[in-house]
Formats: sequence, C-alpha cells, structure tokens
Amino acid sequence: MKQRDMNRDWISTARTLSEALPYLQRYDDAIVVIKFGGHAMGDDEAMETFARDVVLMRQVGVNPVIVHGGGPMINEMLEKLAIKSDFVNGKRVTDEATMEVVEMVLSGRVNKRIVQAINAQGGRAVGLSGKDANLVICDPADPALGLVGAPSQVDPGILHTLFKDDAIPVIAPLGAGRSGETYNINGDTMAGAIAAALKADRLLLLTDVDGVRDASGHVITDLKADQVRAMTADGTISGGMIPKTETALDAIAGGVRAVVILDGRVPNAPLLELFTEHGAGSMIRA
Repeated sequence: MKQRDMNRDWISTARTLSEALPYLQRYDDAIVVIKFGGHAMGDDEAMETFARDVVLMRQVGVNPVIVHGGGPMINEMLEKLAIKSDFVNGKRVTDEATMEVVEMVLSGRVNKRIVQAINAQGGRAVGLSGKDANLVICDPADPALGLVGAPSQVDPGILHTLFKDDAIPVIAPLGAGRSGETYNINGDTMAGAIAAALKADRLLLLTDVDGVRDASGHVITDLKADQVRAMTADGTISGGMIPKTETALDAIAGGVRAVVILDGRVPNAPLLELFTEHGAGSMIRA
C-alpha cells in the first residue's frame, strides 16, 4: 500500500500560488464536508487556524460545510449542573434533562464559537442544527439510549441556498424526530449523512490520530473500501477507529467520492489534504 509523505508545513509545501494552482482548480465549486472536533475545538490558536483555513477554502471556490461535536463541553456542563448520567454498554443514555443540556451546549456555546471564529477571519458563517429547515430527520438509534438519533432523512436544500449566498454552514449534530422530539446524533455519523446527501467530493474526519494504521503501525494513505472491511475483519482496524471507518464506508456508499481520516492537530490539515500533492491522513475510496 502506497505511503504518502506527510508534509506538515503548508507554507513549505505550496511555496507559491503557481505551485498550488492546479490543486486549487481541482476543487473549484466542490463540496467538502468537515467533521470538526477533538483537540482543535478546545484550543484558541487551533480554532483560529482552522477558521482561517475554512475561509481560504471558500475564497478559492470550495463550498465547505462544518459539522462539529462537543462531547467534552457537554460533560463539563452536566457536571456543573449536577445532572447524573446513566450508561448502557458504556454509552450515555440521553434523557430529556440531558437533552436540554446537549442542545444548549451544541447549538449555543459550541456552534456560535465556531461561527464567530470563521466570521472573525472574514468568512460568512451561519450556525444551524439538523432541526433547522428539517435538515435531518431521525429515528431512535437504540431505544435503550433514549434521545440518541440515527439520521433517516436528510434534506440539504438549505445548505445549497447558503452556498449560493457565499455562506459557510456550521452544523450542530442534532436532529428532529418524527413526533417533534430532539435527538442527539454522533458527530461523525451526522457528517457522513450530510456528506452523502450532498454527494460531496470529500468528507474530512478531523481526529486526534493521524490516520488508519497497518499491522506494523504505519499510516496507510490510500485505501479501498474492500481493504477497510478486510482490515476490520482481521482486527487491524479496531477500537475507536472502527466507527470512523464505518462512517467512511457508509458515506462512500451514499455517493461521497472519498473520505479522509486525518489528524486535526496538524496546522492547516484540511489545506494539506486538498491542495498539496502528498495530502494528509488516510484516504478511503470505493
């Protein structure tokens, strides 16, 4: 399996606009969905760098869509409010009291912080959740977990409207139930469902690891879907990487051209992946 050189310095990789131009043109008018979470969300400098990258992407003709998480912030607020959580097989049960906190933190504190960061860099970010304009309709993911949802219908019309207005959607992972409930959705799952509905050119899953590793511990930079399934079956892909690769496979099956799992802690990671020859992280294709 080919190993792409992981160049961590955007400036040294694309020293001049003329060098970067072929890669900029490649993504003109492309839709790129980015799942944003992990380290970068809690670090002011990393947030500023990410926001600057997103604005640059929009300026060169890409239509970025940001889907964010917020688990640590939710945990912090639940602790402050002394709301005790129950767990089933290690997963939090989201009851109505917990859901109120989840919505407050995701649609409020986290979403607006990202919107503000992008706008401060000259972008036009618009914050919303899956409940807005019936963007995401959910069914229960597991009745034992309460108000945890699995996207069943995605209507990206509002996102296309925002693209036409040169705006950057920033989406909190919440969805509407069929009877008016609000559901909490896993951020990766939400990003994959939205990317599939948009038939996105790329889905970038920013994580705190540098990609999918082979049995020897080396990052594999190009993978086919069948290889991912085989590596999962033999245990090479395991633990927390499994939900991410499952999201990737579902997104590709839904029409996304490629999914990249990459380290969001690396400065300019989305730009490195899109606009340099060597890319970054592990790319998964059909």
